[in-house]
Amino acid sequence: MSTLVCFHAHPDDEVFNTGGVMRLAADAGHRVVLVTATDGALGEFPDGILAEGETLAERRKTELATSAGILGADRVVMLHYADSGMAGTPENDAPDAFCNVDVEEAAGKLAAVLDEENADVLTIYDPNGGYGHPDHIQVHYVGARAAELAGTKNVYETTANRDHMKKLVELNPNWADEDNSLDLDTFGLPESEITTVVDVSTVMDAKRNAMLAHETQVGDFGPFLQMPVDMLQAAFGREWFRRVGGGPSLTETELPL
Repeated sequence: MSTLVCFHAHPDDEVFNTGGVMRLAADAGHRVVLVTATDGALGEFPDGILAEGETLAERRKTELATSAGILGADRVVMLHYADSGMAGTPENDAPDAFCNVDVEEAAGKLAAVLDEENADVLTIYDPNGGYGHPDHIQVHYVGARAAELAGTKNVYETTANRDHMKKLVELNPNWADEDNSLDLDTFGLPESEITTVVDVSTVMDAKRNAMLAHETQVGDFGPFLQMPVDMLQAAFGREWFRRVGGGPSLTETELPL
């Protein structure tokens, strides 16, 4: 049995780029650990969805537990840093925001988990955090340093295939109309830099159900949940990674578990 640790910025991030590999690893008998840096307290949510007196952070913690169970996680760890908000918002300047915390201090907390779990594989984000979110970028640096501290050798940057995404948008121009904030020229990584592509099509039901578990984040998941099955498979049926130190010539179809 090997141990996979997936490090993410907020509750719900686990689904997009690692939900499939988490479920596959669990189904193969491996231990799966999910670590989130923040509580997602600054996320947007529909009016009226929270119970009286309930905070968004409380609800997202519950949603995370449900999603993690669907994806087969054996343990969920929240580091409880403050959400930094989207890039360019005033919350980015808060001294306690995750994007501003000392990397060495935060990496020490994650390294402790890696040591406890004797982690075989750690997933983090690419240096731009996929799309430039300050918390995602910080996950990259904190995660990379934690792997050094713990001696975790197999580190994978989860990312999006920029070329694949551009093709999907060309086929579905309404996507660009719905979200013109997405810069496809900096989104994810070009296909030439991706070392590892995992086919997760066999566990798409679990991945979709994990999306549904994050009820407050309908703004993030709503458009995808309405897709026909074949389009959902095209968008999320593969998960893309760059192996740290792997080099562009390396082509893998699974994580080394």
